[in-house]
Amino acid sequence: MNLPLVAPEWAVWGFTALLVLAALQDLIMLKISNLLVGALLLLGIVAAALAGPELGLWENGVVFAAALTIGTFLFGRGLLGGGDVKLLAATMLWFELEGALRVLLLTALAGGLLAVILIVARLLPWPDAIRSRVRAFQPKAGIPYGIAIAAGAILTTLVLPSAGAAGAAGG
Repeated sequence: MNLPLVAPEWAVWGFTALLVLAALQDLIMLKISNLLVGALLLLGIVAAALAGPELGLWENGVVFAAALTIGTFLFGRGLLGGGDVKLLAATMLWFELEGALRVLLLTALAGGLLAVILIVARLLPWPDAIRSRVRAFQPKAGIPYGIAIAAGAILTTLVLPSAGAAGAAGG
């Protein structure tokens, strides 16, 4: 079940706000707070509970577990940061398999664009006050992939069919 389609509007706004905050924090600190990730995860559980018992929720659980498992493997290989893994897993809880695949595709595209933007941004003559405070602008800093994850999830939420249209198409 794609929770952004069936969750109360306040929960979807909370989902979006938490993703934006995680992206900003990752840009500035190259870290993502466990509190933000925990809030996103808890909000997803609340949204699922409010949506009611649905048979399709098993997909959300599988997608969450797969993201956490694969992400942990990639973290162990030094390919993803721990905060990115946790953020991706908590985000994936909000989507069923098809939605999660969209999130991954859009996250990969956003990640490529982000890398190009950061290469250019790191070449710009930022004032020392900004460069010292925004870790992502520092030479040889890592890529704040939380930005790409947030972008992929938010874009996926915007392009998902509306719940009414999904019901009409299925009926």
